Amino acid sequence: MTDVSRRDFLATTAAAAVLAQSTARAASDSANERINLCVIGIRGRGGGLARGFAGLPNARVSHVCDVNETLLGPFAQQINDIQQVAPKTLTDLRRALDDREVDAIVVGTPDHWHALATIWGCQAGKHVYVEKPISNNVHEGRQMVAAARKHKRIVQVGTQSRSAPHYREVMEMIRGGRIGRVHMAKAFNSQLRRKVPAVADSAIPDGLDWNIWQGPAPEKPYNSNRYTYGWRWLWDYGTGDMGNDGVHDLDIARWGLGVDYPTDVQGMGDKLEFVGDIQETPDTQVVSFRFPEQQATLVYEQRLWSPYHQEGYENGCIFYGTNGYIAIGRRGWKLVEARNKVAVEQGAEFGDTPHQQNFLDCIRSGKLPNCDIEEGYKSTLLAHLGNLTCRLKRPLAWNAATHSFGNDSEANALLSRPGRAEFVIPQIV
Repeated sequence: MTDVSRRDFLATTAAAAVLAQSTARAASDSANERINLCVIGIRGRGGGLARGFAGLPNARVSHVCDVNETLLGPFAQQINDIQQVAPKTLTDLRRALDDREVDAIVVGTPDHWHALATIWGCQAGKHVYVEKPISNNVHEGRQMVAAARKHKRIVQVGTQSRSAPHYREVMEMIRGGRIGRVHMAKAFNSQLRRKVPAVADSAIPDGLDWNIWQGPAPEKPYNSNRYTYGWRWLWDYGTGDMGNDGVHDLDIARWGLGVDYPTDVQGMGDKLEFVGDIQETPDTQVVSFRFPEQQATLVYEQRLWSPYHQEGYENGCIFYGTNGYIAIGRRGWKLVEARNKVAVEQGAEFGDTPHQQNFLDCIRSGKLPNCDIEEGYKSTLLAHLGNLTCRLKRPLAWNAATHSFGNDSEANALLSRPGRAEFVIPQIV
């Protein structure tokens, strides 16, 4: 695997200083001028992001891009109804990168496109808001960080809990020692998914550019399961629910523990309920990560067949301290002290707006965003490592100095993939 240098990768402080100078100079002096965004991928999550940005006073969705041409007209009308300006429509994201009107891109595509779109965006001088998980594999994530630093671009990862007020309040409590020394955190994903029955390959629908949709993934025939809900549970395109919903809570757990890279990972993952369908990724996982320098352990639990929640939250984190514990989810948090006394229990509002606004503000100021790409890399890395220990069915030792599994050639072979045709992750970004 080709490596970016450790010095370049870890020089975050210096990079942030240079980034602040360059992007602040590039931003308009007019506070009233809107930042022009191209939203790439308009189904599902991408559509929600586009509508959110269109509603912000200092943003304008100037372009919408999707490989399915039939979706563009109706969606552009939706955006026009929100911002009173119709966006241009594109089917190839490279046309947006060539357009000097575009200040930033918003990557709401399936996971296998996140890395290449981000790298190309940075190379084209665009700032990037990219959904989680940031990449399909570890090497892609490293190249994303390298591209953001080299081209001095703001890259915000869509783990929006980083900007939610109640999460930030709880982080301050943990840092202030409210629950004592925190040696362990548990991130959990307990929800009810569904089976994905097999369907036959079929003709490519009219208006869909299947070649671009596949991008850097291996070439396969069109199948509606690949194009719709099923892609997330196939290794060619997705990272399972550990990389989908799980990475949100892995990110919060890592943030609260104050840790970067684990030394060891071990766990199990299996299909226990969704047996006999096309999903390749586990519906059940338990994975643990060791951070010996910080005397900390992080545990991830996943159950995709449970019509009930843990600690009252569908997805969340629990921080276990020597004086109490804090459980937190998107809709609230609670503090439990000795003898199981509930000292505080609060609800909370949750939405995308603070995180999207933080991205726009950082484009203006040049400051690193609340979930900068390097933070997103570290949290997505946990999902990749967790998936790999489950796929290989054995413990793994992670070397943070080389961002590899040391001499473990079998595991190292799964850190990257070759790409396809014109859709190859560049070695020099």
